[in-house]
Order: sequence, then C-alpha cells, then structure tokens
Amino acid sequence: MPATCTTACHSALSEPAARPARSLSLRARLAGAISLARQRRALARLDPALLDDIGLTRDEALAEASRPVWDAPEYWGNIR
Repeated sequence: MPATCTTACHSALSEPAARPARSLSLRARLAGAISLARQRRALARLDPALLDDIGLTRDEALAEASRPVWDAPEYWGNIR
C-alpha cells in the first residue's frame, strides 16, 4: 500500500526555496557593503549621550566601526 502524503508535505514542497546570498548580483552586494560601511562610520561619530541611548560604550562603537565591511552578521545576506 503506497504511503500518503499529508497536507504539510504538499505545502513544504510547493514553497519556493530560499535564495542563497551568493546569488545576489555584484551590484546588490556592492550596495550592501557601501551601506554597511556608511552605517559603521556614522556609529563611530555618535556622541556619548546617543551611544548611551542605544546601550553601547564608546569602545564598543569604535570596535564595531573598525570591523571590515565583509565582516557582517550572517543574516545580512545582502553583504556576502
């Protein structure tokens, strides 16, 4: 007797697969890298009161700002 497939099985098979981050165009990856670099520079320029508002110390902000552009969180798929 053949096994029957449940509705969950059909819905899992019909959902499109997630697009891997590496398939982004060079233009999209470059735009993401430029945006990340700009955000890190802005973080380094924040005054102590603003850093306190977001819960960072000056040292933590400078450490984040000094990271290379390719060192981004993995969930930021548009960078890698």
